[in-house]
Amino acid sequence: MRVRIALAEDQDLVREGLHALLERAGLEVVLRVAGGSALLEHIGTTPVDVILSDIRMPGLDGIAMVRELRRRGDLTPVVMLTAFEDADLLLAAVEAGTQGFLLKGASAQELLTAIDRARRGERWLAPVAMPPIHQRLAEAGAEASGVDLAPRELEILRLLAGGYSNKEIARSLGLAEGTVKNYVSEILAKLDTRDRTRAVLKAITLRLV
Repeated sequence: MRVRIALAEDQDLVREGLHALLERAGLEVVLRVAGGSALLEHIGTTPVDVILSDIRMPGLDGIAMVRELRRRGDLTPVVMLTAFEDADLLLAAVEAGTQGFLLKGASAQELLTAIDRARRGERWLAPVAMPPIHQRLAEAGAEASGVDLAPRELEILRLLAGGYSNKEIARSLGLAEGTVKNYVSEILAKLDTRDRTRAVLKAITLRLV
């Protein structure tokens, strides 16, 4: 069975473009609406696997829509799209119950990855594009868990969770690959894990990612 998508986007051209992209990728867009209110009206009678929504829409915006879904007890994963690198806006989206977000300038593959991660109950946070939001979420999680990770370690942990290699992390952060390797070793030690996979799993458990 194909993954069923609900799409909420107020701009007709963007909505139709996303629809075409998703259908070409083998996903089934079962609901297309222009705003949050319309999605809430139809979502109860149209079962979907993932909701893909713009954050800023006229009337009921994406964040308010997610809050209402969660208030109703609807746990359908939501991936948000935004044209703005606004840490406060994106933090509000995550706190409302969004599983993922990425910029509208992201690649098609990044979008499909975000949808797949959300469908599997994972979080996708556009690893390179949004360091401010990553750091704030990670710091909040670290404070709650008692794990004492430095800001740079938290940032690298986020990228590890996004599937980035040491080389890719080094390039995105402007660090030497050897420096990243040392950071990863320190992260593993602080999380008391033997490898990257276990470190990411523990970080998810501790709500660091």
